[in-house]
Amino acid sequence: MSGATISTDVVIIGAGPAGLFAAFQCSMLKIGCVLVDALDEIGGQCVALYPEKPIYDIPACPAIEGAQLIERLAEQIEPFGVERLLGRRIEGLSGASGDFHLTTDKGDTLRTKAVIIAAGAGAFGPNRPPLEDLTTYETSGAVRYSVRRKAEFADKSLVIAGGGDSAIDWALSLSRIAKKIYLVHRRDKFRAAPESLSQLEEAIARGVVEKITPYQLKGLQGDGSRLAGVEVATLTGETRLLEAEHLLAFFGLATDLGPIAQWGIDQNRSTIPVVPSTCQTSLPGIFAIGDIASYPGKLKLILQGFSEGAMAAHAIYPIVNPHQALHFEYSTSKGVPGSE
Repeated sequence: MSGATISTDVVIIGAGPAGLFAAFQCSMLKIGCVLVDALDEIGGQCVALYPEKPIYDIPACPAIEGAQLIERLAEQIEPFGVERLLGRRIEGLSGASGDFHLTTDKGDTLRTKAVIIAAGAGAFGPNRPPLEDLTTYETSGAVRYSVRRKAEFADKSLVIAGGGDSAIDWALSLSRIAKKIYLVHRRDKFRAAPESLSQLEEAIARGVVEKITPYQLKGLQGDGSRLAGVEVATLTGETRLLEAEHLLAFFGLATDLGPIAQWGIDQNRSTIPVVPSTCQTSLPGIFAIGDIASYPGKLKLILQGFSEGAMAAHAIYPIVNPHQALHFEYSTSKGVPGSE
């Protein structure tokens, strides 16, 4: 529904992993909350960019795909009936701690006592290579910036461009089903986890991945819809044509905090500095967790976002219940609704 008027204890901006777990933590403390996200579905980057990519550093899960992690987190908050406003972008903020008013681009008005910003890197989109006719190949799906379904690339020839974790992880993963993979990077060295680099060297030695360095993207060849090849070039002008049906470009994300940047919160290079023990920002009553939050020693890991969600929820409790002390309890003691 659009144009809703809602009163709640906490508005959580961002329905990615950190936001979903923050909703669980708030709910366990009997703090009412509403999830708001600009995307039309929950999950953030896990669903939008790598739903089938395995994640290996979630405790108790040796390996779990991005979409599966979101399904588990959604199941975890299901007993609480947390309201979701999806396809909405938070625009305006007024008021102060204990009584904020938020508005969305769809005309919604939310009255809340506290705010948790769990917006990842903010609104995000891919950094696109400056190639002629790029848009037409994007429209046909010949050029992509994420992998939603690995099966679409079975028996295909692929050019994967980039030198970071995403490019290498997908080169390794898709090498099991693709016909041919060219890995293009402008430098000889890649930036990735040591284990991934070791696996990449093995894949190159086996011939399942061909390393094309130091080259960068120069042009696309095809009929404007179907891709026939990708032209690459060195800095000295040497060119080479790589026959391929798809180009997967992983040059990172272009991020934008959007209207949040105008709220008067202290910022540092598109992140929001917070107090490490509470995750409160420079504005009382407004908290930030996940990739958007920064402090000394911060690690951009999903599990750290989970911890920050718990700390923020506990710090918010006295704002919601100013005359009631919080007596900490483990979930094994108080349980979850419907768990018995």
